[in-house]
Amino acid sequence: MTQGTLRAITGWTIVIVTLFSAFLIYFFEGFNLLFLILLLFEMILVVRYRRIFSLGMIRTSQVLIGLLFLFSGFVKAVDPLGTAYQIEDYLDVYRINYGFGLSIFLSFTLNATELLLGGLMLLNIKHKITPWLVAFMMGVFTLTTLYDAIYNPVPDCGCFGDAVIMTNWQTFYKNLAINVFVLIVLLGRFKVFSVFRSATEWRLAATLAILFTGFQYMNYINLPMLDFRPYKIGNRLTPENPQPVKNYLTYRNKITGETKEYLSPDYPFDDPEWLENWEFVSQRIDDPNKVNGMNLSVIDFYGEDLTKYIMQNPDYHFIAVAWNLDKSDKDAFQLINQLYLSAEQKGIQFIVLTATLEEQIQEFIVSQALSPDMQFHYSDDIELKTMIRANPGLFLIHDGVIVKKWHHNDLPEWGVLEQEYFAER
Repeated sequence: MTQGTLRAITGWTIVIVTLFSAFLIYFFEGFNLLFLILLLFEMILVVRYRRIFSLGMIRTSQVLIGLLFLFSGFVKAVDPLGTAYQIEDYLDVYRINYGFGLSIFLSFTLNATELLLGGLMLLNIKHKITPWLVAFMMGVFTLTTLYDAIYNPVPDCGCFGDAVIMTNWQTFYKNLAINVFVLIVLLGRFKVFSVFRSATEWRLAATLAILFTGFQYMNYINLPMLDFRPYKIGNRLTPENPQPVKNYLTYRNKITGETKEYLSPDYPFDDPEWLENWEFVSQRIDDPNKVNGMNLSVIDFYGEDLTKYIMQNPDYHFIAVAWNLDKSDKDAFQLINQLYLSAEQKGIQFIVLTATLEEQIQEFIVSQALSPDMQFHYSDDIELKTMIRANPGLFLIHDGVIVKKWHHNDLPEWGVLEQEYFAER
């Protein structure tokens, strides 16, 4: 076996083992020292044997990085407002509250940069500068996700938007695996040559930046082109066959300290001796009717939970969502008011969900000259932001299924709704 063949085998082995390690990340949700050592060892091998990587290995690494950056940037750019919410979580953790007003700008910048670097890497454009930029970005990502993995300040970093949910340790492992390929490209950048002239490369880079920014803007002023969240069109808000909710009560023996869990009401509450020796500890509620990823609650001004009443309505009904009325689009609420009045005439339920306080709601109704009969109910602001990337937005629901949802920039006319959904009423 020649030295060249041995070098090729060693180089491709490192590439393949790293790819296999990336696959194994799925099985390591938490901290695993051996797996961490494996990933770090792969990075050390690349630095130690940096001269063995051929042009084919470097281009393969470029393609893998480019595709991954494009995917990661795309699933975030398709939902720039969601990325902005994620950035706000980080700003809050690091106590940079003054940066909240810049969250959407930072979202656009982050997503466009990730897409641009992915495109440049894939097309081998600016092959001497691009690896350094990618390495810098990955360095920031790696340090941030290491902090997340250790201290868990933000449960989900949102690295792949809502398309792929990973634990913080999985995200950190993923970044280490990417860094192996980044090192291969960075250390071997002088072996690569571009087919484009320098001026052409700059024009291509500018064109990609404009296209990616425009793509984000279209997803910002409208609903995301692809919806990865649980409240997408066609999903059910309630299970088709609701099951009874189970309440479990835990009691502790005052003498022995033994604890037992009972399914309510199957515990010996009529036994005086048991009541004397056992004390209540905690309660656990098992609700099998919770739809995966949904945690919606509807509360009226008097604190009554109307969730089941609203969600299990078998008829067509509307839910307008405005997590913050002060920050909502006021012109859109005039259209929503018109839709409400038309729905009321047809006997179709129409409510507004918001996290705004009651006094501010009443002020908003008066200031915007809305119908005083419009029903406003409370819900959690985070859940409302998850439901729809618009403030306000509108849902049409039928028998627990989301039929349609609209951004406030694209609210329908009542005539269109009546013709398509309510013609028989």
